[in-house]
Amino acid sequence: MKNRKRLKTLSQRQARIGRLFVYPWLLGFLIFFAWPFIQSIIFAFSQLDVSPEGYNLIFVGFKNFIKALREDPNFIRYLTTEVGNMIVNIPLIIMFSLFIAILLNQRFRGRTLVRAIFFLPVVVMSGALLYVLESNSIEQFAMGAQAGMALSNSPFLRGIDFRLFLIRITGNIPFLMPVINAIDRIYEIIWKSGVQILIFLAGLQSIPSSLYEVARVEGATAWETFWKVTLPMISPIILVNVIYTVIDSFTDYSNDVLRYILEVAFKQLNHGYSAAIAWLYFIIIGVVLLLLMWVISKRVFYMNE
Repeated sequence: MKNRKRLKTLSQRQARIGRLFVYPWLLGFLIFFAWPFIQSIIFAFSQLDVSPEGYNLIFVGFKNFIKALREDPNFIRYLTTEVGNMIVNIPLIIMFSLFIAILLNQRFRGRTLVRAIFFLPVVVMSGALLYVLESNSIEQFAMGAQAGMALSNSPFLRGIDFRLFLIRITGNIPFLMPVINAIDRIYEIIWKSGVQILIFLAGLQSIPSSLYEVARVEGATAWETFWKVTLPMISPIILVNVIYTVIDSFTDYSNDVLRYILEVAFKQLNHGYSAAIAWLYFIIIGVVLLLLMWVISKRVFYMNE
């Protein structure tokens, strides 16, 4: 009985510590976000008219949502574009992050410096800086600006020279399009993989070394060890990184849907419609996350099972 009471007391203490970590977030949400959260729902079902005296709300029901889904071509176009980019970027970012994390997990001289270099984009990736780099890489490079105008204008970061080289060798353009698109996304993938690399590193270092020793004793090759030991053990980390990458992709500063929401709200001053498409976007993100979690969680291996 004493042992059970001690275990119960320990679990209660752990629960209290967990609540202490949650309370600051909950307090901040109630003070700063609860009312804007409720207000955005009210705006989504209303037409908001701004006047010098304030604003007036006219209830319109689902009119704003119907307009977004049936009448507004920009919202659907931006949404499908971003979903398509996400479908392409997620596998590339996950595979690249895992590959780099495995390399950085090896022992070699200067490993700490190399890790810092790959994580550096996360530290310096402010919205203004990344906007300048991305605008230079896409617009100026496409216009054929002179070398040195921007870092991302380098052929090392873009795939035009690789396109010509690959097309001349193979001559099969449809077959090469996925490879060419991946090459063109190298710059974006590197900049968006810092956090994922760090999470994969933590997961790789948490794998017990005894599992690798058993694999070596059994005569498993490095390739077999990766598929039978490393990949199953980090499958929960893959799920975490996929969820993080989806959220990061949908909330990125360069996201056309978010820019359109801001444009409707602060340039067109149509706050009711802006709130409606923002909530539609939020619901779509939630559905995508639930589907991915449902699909990937079936393949996740947990050691305590």
